Amino acid sequence: MITTTNQVMMTALQATQEPTGGVAGWAIDLMERLGPAGAGLAVALENLFPPLPSEVILPLAGFAAARGDLGLLSAILFTTLGSVVGALALYGVGRLLGRDRTRAIAGKLPLVKVADVDKAEEWFLRHGPKAVLIGRLVPVVRSLISVPAGVERMRVALFLPLTAIGSLVWNSLLILAGYQLGERWHLVESSVGVFQKLVIAGAVAAVAWFVVVKLRGRSDPEKVQ
Repeated sequence: MITTTNQVMMTALQATQEPTGGVAGWAIDLMERLGPAGAGLAVALENLFPPLPSEVILPLAGFAAARGDLGLLSAILFTTLGSVVGALALYGVGRLLGRDRTRAIAGKLPLVKVADVDKAEEWFLRHGPKAVLIGRLVPVVRSLISVPAGVERMRVALFLPLTAIGSLVWNSLLILAGYQLGERWHLVESSVGVFQKLVIAGAVAAVAWFVVVKLRGRSDPEKVQ
């Protein structure tokens, strides 16, 4: 028996016990109407409005892929594209408006805390460009890290690939978790802290390895001479 799209959506809603007007219902509706592009749009909006939880949207996309409503690869690609588009929009806001006006606007937005904007700025100033990569793996910071990057006029040619890599890792992890868990995809949200720590540790190790390789590459010519 072929499972219809409506049956898939109803199963998801029953699994989460969320009302149709909740975040899960809203994301389901986008995916039902637009397919993987709907998942990408939901993630783009999640970047622009941090209170929208990627911990719900991404595993839900994985569950939809497991039921055949979305392609797994297309879900990952479109959500990563959505992450980059949303991040680039916030980067543009920070670059055009500057720190003070951005903070003033953030203070007027519902569910957005100026303290979170300041936290993202502190993260960026402390870690530099790699904050964009690792910051994509930290809830709240993952969206707002684009703002200080824009304020500090980080090069777009560096900002985009770091954002894309960090987003690809995070999105893939949560989508694959939802794909594997199937109807229990909502369990990902309660376990996201563990996933987050593992991914951050992996990202830090990768950055450290990259730095070591670069330093060795610079020292080798001197040894040859």
